[in-house]
Amino acid sequence: MNYNRINNLVGWIVCLIACTVYLVTMERTTSFWDTGEFISGAYKLQVPHPPGAPLFLLLGRFFIILFGDNPASAALAVNSMSAVASGFTILFLFWTITWFAKKIVVTGSADISKRQVFIIMTAGATGALAYTFSDSFWFSAVEGEVYALSSLFTALVFWCMLKWEQRAHEPGADRWLILIFFLVGLSIGVHLLNLLTIPAIVMVYYFKKFKAGFMSGLIAFITGCFITGFIQVFVIQYSVKAAGAFDLFFVNELNLPFFSGFGFFFLLVAAFLVFGISYATRRNLYYLRLGTLSVLFMLIGYSTYLTTMIRSNANTAMDMFNVDNPMALEGYLGRQQYGDWPVMYGPDFTERAPYKTNGDLYAKAASRYEAVGKVSGEDWSAAPGAHLFPRMWDNRNDRNQQAIYRTYAGLEAEETPTMAHNIKYFTTYQVGWMYMRYFMWNFAGKQNDLQGYGNVRDSNWISGVPFIDNVMYGSQDQLPDSIRKNNKAHNTLFMLPLALGLAGMVFQYKKNRQQFLVNSLLFFFTGLAIVIYLNQSGTQPRERDYAFVGSFYAFAIWI
Repeated sequence: MNYNRINNLVGWIVCLIACTVYLVTMERTTSFWDTGEFISGAYKLQVPHPPGAPLFLLLGRFFIILFGDNPASAALAVNSMSAVASGFTILFLFWTITWFAKKIVVTGSADISKRQVFIIMTAGATGALAYTFSDSFWFSAVEGEVYALSSLFTALVFWCMLKWEQRAHEPGADRWLILIFFLVGLSIGVHLLNLLTIPAIVMVYYFKKFKAGFMSGLIAFITGCFITGFIQVFVIQYSVKAAGAFDLFFVNELNLPFFSGFGFFFLLVAAFLVFGISYATRRNLYYLRLGTLSVLFMLIGYSTYLTTMIRSNANTAMDMFNVDNPMALEGYLGRQQYGDWPVMYGPDFTERAPYKTNGDLYAKAASRYEAVGKVSGEDWSAAPGAHLFPRMWDNRNDRNQQAIYRTYAGLEAEETPTMAHNIKYFTTYQVGWMYMRYFMWNFAGKQNDLQGYGNVRDSNWISGVPFIDNVMYGSQDQLPDSIRKNNKAHNTLFMLPLALGLAGMVFQYKKNRQQFLVNSLLFFFTGLAIVIYLNQSGTQPRERDYAFVGSFYAFAIWI
């Protein structure tokens, strides 16, 4: 029987279900936090807060025009874009699950039976629809925020890698790899979360091209991490930093117009890449040619940020950071106004890190750049008490951070933190409260949608099984109906999705450990790796479950 035709048909049916649900339930206007800013930004192609989202704004503007280019329908248009993008995310999730399932169900070169097709389609529909109705993804799917479109790029990039794996033996299969890096470049203009798929897709490449072994697998994993870091640091930040330095020299030293050095730098980069492609083709250097083409197409995708400077020069009403020149773009992309934080080495909150300067801060004047101050920041590693894995680092107290540290780490009033306290805070607050609670919302159940501050009444995960919930939080029957059964966010899944996902995890591990490793890397890098990197202090101004939907996506594959 024609497996591909059935796979495509069922996938589109599931996509239609998801799109319909999201379009029917989406916000008609705007909601809290950044949605109003992004909708306004899309309507007039303005400049939102750093680091911006130029591709999101361009696509949002396209949808606004489709809806009649009317300010009264602008929010509806952008929200519709999120709904449609989320529906297509479900489509690619379905096809991803059926790819994994087929690898397990169909062995050897035997023809696929009707029973096997039914099993594969059922697996795909179950996982895709479980994710469709999951709390966090559904919430992001119906509002004009960047996370819905970012999820689409994550799903699309991962699916493209699986398509390459399917066709790696065919001539021209590498076009899928080039497409992946073009999509990665485009996704930077939406959100950086998409980069976290790279370690997993590198392992797909490794398992297809090389004989698996511990050392070679470790090298492949490190390579995937290196590529992720290379894109984050060199492509996104250092390329613009270098272009800004060229522009500074051309304008201040050579008296040339603004953007002359910026343009010259990227022409130089383009010439270097074209030469690299030509050289690699002549010498038949496969990996050099593939790598150079990948960087070239990634930069083409990344070029959507040119629109940020173009619109800033138009002096739009919302023009955050005034990104009308290359030097400002450097600070905009580097999130200069937010500062930084220690990730792997730094002090505890009981001491203050010294400040260091990192050169001059330049601003655009009439015909040149003028130094208006110094770029400064905290030198975390220079603090006297700096240590590895500093989880309790924030010495401010504007959000009651220090009390949260002491509560979750079990610190007395004047007690100095130890590594044991850092680990305890990491496991109880950062992993337990700021990740596992969100994870369980989606696969066990959710108490209500009140902002949670660690109390037993608000926004905890629940299961719907009384003896479990009552042991953790006390009798749920004692809560008023307004925050329990009458609260629209209250749902009890009885841990059924969780049980299915855990069973799927064990099943995949037993049947195909290579596939299990690939999905585990996707699950880890879009979940716990974000927890480690963000190093969140309490209390957060809002729930952060939207940041981890990629991890929930990976778990839905196991469902």
